[in-house]
Amino acid sequence: MAEDVELLEQDEQELYEHIRIVADRGQALLRVDKFLMNRVENTSRNRIQHAIDAGTVRVNDQPIKASYKVKPLDIITMVLPDPPRDTEVYPENIPLDIIYEDDDVLLVNKEAGMVVHPGYNNYTGTLVNALTYHLNILPTLPGNTGRPGLVHRIDKDTSGLLIIAKNEWSMTYLAKQFFEHTIQRRYVALVWGDIAEDGTVTGYIGRDARDRRIMSLYDDPEKGKWSVTHYEVLERLGYVTLIECRLETGRTHQIRAHLKAIGHPLFGDTSYGGDRILKGTVFNKYKQFVDNCFQLLPRQALHAKSLGFAHPKTKEILYFEVPIPEDFRLALEKWRSYAQGKDLDK
Repeated sequence: MAEDVELLEQDEQELYEHIRIVADRGQALLRVDKFLMNRVENTSRNRIQHAIDAGTVRVNDQPIKASYKVKPLDIITMVLPDPPRDTEVYPENIPLDIIYEDDDVLLVNKEAGMVVHPGYNNYTGTLVNALTYHLNILPTLPGNTGRPGLVHRIDKDTSGLLIIAKNEWSMTYLAKQFFEHTIQRRYVALVWGDIAEDGTVTGYIGRDARDRRIMSLYDDPEKGKWSVTHYEVLERLGYVTLIECRLETGRTHQIRAHLKAIGHPLFGDTSYGGDRILKGTVFNKYKQFVDNCFQLLPRQALHAKSLGFAHPKTKEILYFEVPIPEDFRLALEKWRSYAQGKDLDK
């Protein structure tokens, strides 16, 4: 009978998500509900508040109130009434634009709209699902469950090049290059405003204090991870500028957050304020022109155009480049026509 009870308790435990976080040594005093909002992805403040009221949020194994201030090295645990998702990645026959492939690596030109790996609200139809079908077996690294073969990623609505490791040695070797910032990555971006000259953006990237779905740039190393983006002006088109970005680091939403921080968000970027008219005239004809551009390019104007790396086996430096996709090209052509003074209706 005791064995049956133990099994029942184990089964019930599997119906809940268990979260355990240890506060950093430098953690400033912060209300526990705000602390969890910043640290737990894909949950709401109400959900956290309900968990606190129900006594399923504990600090150092003691139930607390929402007003409790988290201190350095506190151990915060939380149980949420949602089952963890199946972490197994299931193969799906999804066409891929494969640019290069050998026994060790594979390069894919990812289309905009495709999520890279399974996650919240996107457990099927991802690049990893397609890769699992194409390759059958992909390597993983510690802490990389559900993301086999991936040593980097690009956002859902960013198009362009991704490199995938086909075996454990390749994954380790490529991961080392990313860690040491020796991978060559260049992006093409269309941004709001007239950028006066080439430059570099640096700072610490962390979750935005008011909206943790996006990232912000900070001067405080306690608030994020160090990040560096170099940019070069390619073409000035009136109220927008076409630039090339070279990544020195690879943080979440790095280019998007960096460009917003310097006052030039990506054209069409809904999360970082680029999906509305930020520069230009007040005339209705101009507003209609911009709306037409948004319809042609219903996403952020960002494309991972090139990738260079040392091959894991041969050590040869390989370099690949892909052109901007059709939606980006069409919107760019409209801005070129506008910059040349042509009719906005065309």
